[in-house]
Amino acid sequence: MSRWASAFTVAALIACLGLIVPPPPVDAQQPVSPRRVGVLLALLGPDSKEAQAFRQGLRDAGYTEGRDVVIEWRSANGDYARLPQLAADLVQSKVDVIIADITVATQAAKRATSSIPIVMAIVADPVGSGLVANLAQPGGNVTGLSIMLAELSVKRLQLLKETIPKLSRVGVIWNPATPWHAKAVDNLKATAGSLGIDLSFVNVRTPEEIGPAVATVSRSHAQALYVVDGPPLFTHRTTFLKLATTARLAVISGERQYTDEGGLISYGPNYEDQLRRAAEYVDKVFKGGKPGDLPIQQPTKFVVVVNLKTARALNIPIPESILLRADEVIR
Repeated sequence: MSRWASAFTVAALIACLGLIVPPPPVDAQQPVSPRRVGVLLALLGPDSKEAQAFRQGLRDAGYTEGRDVVIEWRSANGDYARLPQLAADLVQSKVDVIIADITVATQAAKRATSSIPIVMAIVADPVGSGLVANLAQPGGNVTGLSIMLAELSVKRLQLLKETIPKLSRVGVIWNPATPWHAKAVDNLKATAGSLGIDLSFVNVRTPEEIGPAVATVSRSHAQALYVVDGPPLFTHRTTFLKLATTARLAVISGERQYTDEGGLISYGPNYEDQLRRAAEYVDKVFKGGKPGDLPIQQPTKFVVVVNLKTARALNIPIPESILLRADEVIR
């Protein structure tokens, strides 16, 4: 065989071997599309610390936004009437999971879909509001975290009494449109007598009712104003707190934002921690977990914040025992 023929044979053999090299793996040719996470907010905003804690929770679970997940934000800014349409928008966007902040947002999401997994983050009473069958075995497409707000209402009133030992009259502002508020009110009524406190209740359903409500509490000669958490007060808390300060009313709430902005004291679950933990549920769902089989978890972190500047302005001496219990004192 000639040198030319021999070289030709070797070249042909190499070419044939090249033809039978296996193709690259299918996964390498077709990158997986990012999962779509819908976030439905009734109370919080996308730029809030709590929303950022959710983002951090996803990062902690190993997800990179833009590469592994895309977040679709929908915020009602305290306007409950917008929630059904916002929930429908997320369903139409074909998200893989929906995160909802409070009860009304979770209810709107559940009415919008029975198939997309829903993770609630700061819902007060999941069973009582009809979202799940029970805490251990939720059933359906809803799981997540509860914050036991109705039960904490009593502890908050007790804390207020410890802070102001001579307290005898308290005004309570609540919203009948919020599903769990009635239970909180019942708990407060059942406890007030044993603390020597006379309660007066005022409804606030809309922002326009905030001013008249504070005026009503002031006329009742209350020494403090107890906020049952939720819209519209949370969304319009700056206006509300200015009115309360003018009326010289000490404000207690479950949400630290009130105390940060001029309220006297707050005690409640750490919402940032709740949203961070909600991301853990998203991870479980993405790994094949069924919402109905994932138990509802309770809060693990609670925060007491005292505003000493407000206390001085209202001439309220804060007992040392309260200051020692506080996670943060605003001086």
